[in-house]
Order: sequence, then C-alpha cells, then structure tokens
Amino acid sequence: MLMRLFDSDRAGSVMLTLLALLIAVVPVANLLVPPESSLHLSTYTVTLLGKYLCYAILAIALDLVWGYCGVLSLGHGAFFALGGYAMGMYLMRQIGERGVYGNPELPDFMVFLDWQALPWYWQGFDHFWFALVMVALVPGLLAFVFGWLAFRSRVTGVYLSIITQALTYALMLAFFRNEMGFGGNNGLTDFKDLLGFDLQAGSTRVALFVVSAVSLAVVYVSCRAIVNSRLGRAVVAIRDAEDRARFLGYRVHYFKLWVFTFSAVLAGIAGALYVPQVGIINPSEFQPLNSIELVIWVAIGGRGTLWGAAGGAVLVNYAKTSFTAVLPEVWLFALGGLFIVSTLLLPRGLAGLFKRSKDAS
Repeated sequence: MLMRLFDSDRAGSVMLTLLALLIAVVPVANLLVPPESSLHLSTYTVTLLGKYLCYAILAIALDLVWGYCGVLSLGHGAFFALGGYAMGMYLMRQIGERGVYGNPELPDFMVFLDWQALPWYWQGFDHFWFALVMVALVPGLLAFVFGWLAFRSRVTGVYLSIITQALTYALMLAFFRNEMGFGGNNGLTDFKDLLGFDLQAGSTRVALFVVSAVSLAVVYVSCRAIVNSRLGRAVVAIRDAEDRARFLGYRVHYFKLWVFTFSAVLAGIAGALYVPQVGIINPSEFQPLNSIELVIWVAIGGRGTLWGAAGGAVLVNYAKTSFTAVLPEVWLFALGGLFIVSTLLLPRGLAGLFKRSKDAS
C-alpha cells in the first residue's frame, strides 16, 4: 500500500526525499564540518530550519481540514499554541532550583506573583509522557467539543470561520491574564533542558531538527493515506456537495468532526516541536493574525495538495525571514501581495502551477 501511495504521489515522494537528505546532511554540516568552513551550517540556521518544518506540519494540518474537507478554520493557531503551552509547562517544570528565585516547585513567574502552591492543572507536567499526552489531548478535546457543537448545528462557511477566529481571540485574552497561571504577557521561557539534554547545545538543536523532519514525514504519509482512503473520498465528496452527501445517508457532521479533531491534534504536535526550538511560548501565538497567515501559506502553496501546503509554509516563512531582516516595514505588504497574486493568477497555488506544467509536458 505504501509503494502504491508513493507511485501515485511523485511530488510527495520528492518532498520525502528532500527531508531524508536534510536529515542526513544537516547534522554533518553542523556538528562535523568546522565553523570556519563555507560548508558549515550554523546552529541558528539549524533552529530556523526546524522552525520552518514545524510550520509545515501546521500547514498540512490546516490543509487536511480546509483543502479536503472544505472547513476554513481561522483558529488553528490556537491548537498550535495549546500544544506549545503543554510542552512549555513540561520544560518549566524541569528548571527546578535553577530558576531566578530557586524555588524547586514553582516557576519564577509564580514566585514573583506570590503564588503559594502549584495549580492543579500543572500537576503531572514534570513527566515527559504526561506532557506528550496533553500535547495531543488538550487541542484534540477542544476541537472535538467545538466541532461537535458547530457541525451538529450545521454552521458552515464564513460563519464557522468567524467563530473559530473568535475562539482563538478569546483564548489569547484569557492567556494574557496573570490569574490563569501561564505566565501572562511574558508566557513561558528560560527553558534549560529537555529529557536531561541542554537546549542550548548544538547537538540538542540538531536532534530537535531531526525529530521535526521525521515528524513532518510521518504526518505527511499519514494524511496522504487518509485522503486516499474511503474516508478521504467521502470527506472530499462532502466538501464538493455536502447536501448530496447528506441525502445519500452520510452523517456529514461525524466526518467533519473526525477530520477537524485529528487536524487539531497535528497542530498541537507542531506547537510542541516548535517551543523547545524557539525557546518561548506566549499569548501572542494565539493572535488571529497568525491563523490568517497560516491560511495564506496553504493558499500560496496549494490548497488540497498537502505537499503544496508544506512547501508554501516553508517558502512564505523563508521570505518573511528575509524581508523582515532587510525591509521589515514592507513585509506585511509583500505578504498581502503574494496572497492577492496567488488568488488571482494561481487559484490552486504553486502546486497548481507545477501540475499545469507537468500536464503540458
């Protein structure tokens, strides 16, 4: 089955091959090549590449629910941030007495705010396995409850998009409050180690990059298998003709709910991989603008292609890094221009352009 999947998805096979090359080359270029060599890859670049891969996972998660199910979510940034906070809570618990205030139980921000005990919802985050469960469970549970209420009520189209955006905005306001116990405006930062490995060490950064690359490959293969299955075909049918699918006896809201929840779990995993690499998680990750940017990544890369969504995330964020370093004041205009050009001239994104040239040849 896996070989048939690769044979029918050459572009995806190319993406997986590139990931395999990166996994082989990046550690060597960073750890074994001398810093004075032109072939050396700096730890900063490794971290940047790892961040791009996390964004690619997030883009695939959105493309699964938008490109194949037709549900435009403007709140996937919230699921990404919740997964990040779950990992951040684990990393904060590993600091222990090495914090500024030397409290073995309470994070520094709780000591500063005169908290007397660790909140109940922080219990268990000193265990890595528990944090991993929460990374998937919290975004997944929120998506399940939200989707159950929305899809059973047959909320669709722009109304659903607005509600998802309102959800992430409400979470942003809540996490900004110090009383919530998540660090308020500053969020969670000053992480020391992960599973006993120093997060500032180059080898740890390389390991996180490799884990991100492997995770992206697994997520891609899993999502490709889903969309090529009977479930995937039913989901596409619902996207193209929801009323007809309902008339034929499909319980449409169940299909939407499953895909939406699974997509949220993938977004949470992306957030969990992102946090130890960037070293911080704060309420700004809940900003509605982040979720809107995510939609632009997918639209530019190619909605309904998975590999195009991943490529769009990497391409746009690379452009963002370049533009904000050279001309920071024009970045948002450039991003808006990219979206307009993609919408008018490339309605199927760069992936559609690739397919058109392939068909022409």
